[in-house]
Amino acid sequence: MKQTTLIYKLVMATTGLFLCFFLVIHLLGNLQLLLPESQAREQFNWYSHLLSGNILIKIISYILYLSLIGHALYALLITRKNLKASGIRYAYDRRSKVSSWNSRNMGLLGTIILLFLIIHFKDYWYVYKFGNLPLDAKGNKDLYAIVVSSFQQGWYVLIYEISFLALGFHLLHGFFSATRTLGLYHPKYAKAVRVFGWIYTLAITFGFMLIPIYIYFNLNF
Repeated sequence: MKQTTLIYKLVMATTGLFLCFFLVIHLLGNLQLLLPESQAREQFNWYSHLLSGNILIKIISYILYLSLIGHALYALLITRKNLKASGIRYAYDRRSKVSSWNSRNMGLLGTIILLFLIIHFKDYWYVYKFGNLPLDAKGNKDLYAIVVSSFQQGWYVLIYEISFLALGFHLLHGFFSATRTLGLYHPKYAKAVRVFGWIYTLAITFGFMLIPIYIYFNLNF
């Protein structure tokens, strides 16, 4: 039982850290949306074309999809084991006074993120892959126009902001949990790991939150 749980946690940790790395790359690409319109359109569409046309990127994308599925699946398996063992969502929830809010609500946060991913993939990935998008001046699919159009809607921006906040809380607990599982949270380096975890989480969370807000206010006011 303990060995099985450890294997599940190792899968969660490795897939989670890979997804953390992907978020950095994804954010750097999306920050191009903050450039002046003509430059942003050209560079973002080129970036999107690169991601869809490069064989190495395609291989990495398949690893990404497997990581997302694996991370979600093993989270459900761990939750189910904890429910059977203790009748509550997570074993560490017993000490609500000392455990953080995000550690006690990883199921809720994960659900919000999963729903967000469904919306995100449907509106961008699916449309880019299978939709009939217009081309920009360079002959690339104009995904920039789709993104900007969606972020002109206040309700859509609100969904994204709530989802990114959930992601931030999820990352903060998940990062520390993964480093402990992999044996990286050594007392000698604990302070450095905590500082890095906080900096990473804040940068990713507010970096992604900035983009929809910037586009919404820049185009509507």
